[in-house]
Amino acid sequence: MSNSFVMRSIDEIRFWSRIMKEHALFLSLGFNADDKQLIQEAKQFIPVFEQIEEQLSQYSQNSDPQQIINFNNQVYQSAVSIWAYNRKVLGLTLSCKVVSNNYALLIDHTSREAAYFANRLKELNEGKLRPLPEAIIKENVFFLKIMADHAKFIGHLLDPSERKLVDQAREFSHDFDQLVFQAIDLDSMRPQSETKPLLNQFLDQNRVSVVSLRDFKKAATELIEACRIKSNIHPLLADHVFREAERFLHIIDMFEDSLTSGS
Repeated sequence: MSNSFVMRSIDEIRFWSRIMKEHALFLSLGFNADDKQLIQEAKQFIPVFEQIEEQLSQYSQNSDPQQIINFNNQVYQSAVSIWAYNRKVLGLTLSCKVVSNNYALLIDHTSREAAYFANRLKELNEGKLRPLPEAIIKENVFFLKIMADHAKFIGHLLDPSERKLVDQAREFSHDFDQLVFQAIDLDSMRPQSETKPLLNQFLDQNRVSVVSLRDFKKAATELIEACRIKSNIHPLLADHVFREAERFLHIIDMFEDSLTSGS
C-alpha cells in the first residue's frame, strides 16, 4: 500500500462522510412528526459520521497504511448501515406505510450514494487505485444520474411561482437524462467502446453540462442564502448538491489525466 492509497482513502472519507451526515439530517427533517422512530434512527447517523470526521483528523499522508485499511473497514460498516436504513425507509415509502416529504427518488438517491461510498472503500482496500476505461464509463453513469436527480429535486422544491428557475431546472433534468442514456449506451458497447477518442469526447461533453449545472446550483445557493427566491430548499441542501457537482468535475479531471498519461 502506498501514500496514494492513504491520500485517496482520506479524500473519499472526508467528502462522503459529510454527505452521509447531511443525508441523515435531510431525511430526519422530511418525516412527519409522528414518525418518531424513523426520525430518531436517522438522527443516530449524524454523530456516527461526525465521529468519523473527528477520527479523520488524526491521519495524514504519512499514516500507516494498515491503520487506514482498518479505518476504511470501520467506515465501510457505517456506510452499509446507512444504506440499509435508506432501503428500509424506501420500502416503507413505496408500500405506503410511511407518507412523508421525502420523495421515493430522494431516498433511493441517498442509498445509491451510500452504496457508492461503501464500494469505493472496498475497492481502495483491494488496491484498486488507478481508473480503468470501464470505471470511467460506469462512474459517469452513476454521477450523471445523481446530477439528473438533483435537477429534479430542485425543480420540485422551488416555489411554483419561481417559473423561470423551475424551467431551468427542468431543462437541466432533461439534459442530464439524455446524458445518462448516452452513457448507458456506451456502457453496453463495452469493451469495444473503451477507446481514448470516444472516452475523451464522452468526458468533454459531460464536463460542459456539469459546469453549467454547477454554476446554476452556485447561483441558486447564493439566492437561497440571501432569501431572494421562494423555495422549500434548505440552504445546506443547496450547498450539498453544489459540492457534489464539484466532486463530479474533480472525478472527470482525474479520468482525463489518466487517459492523457496512458494509464
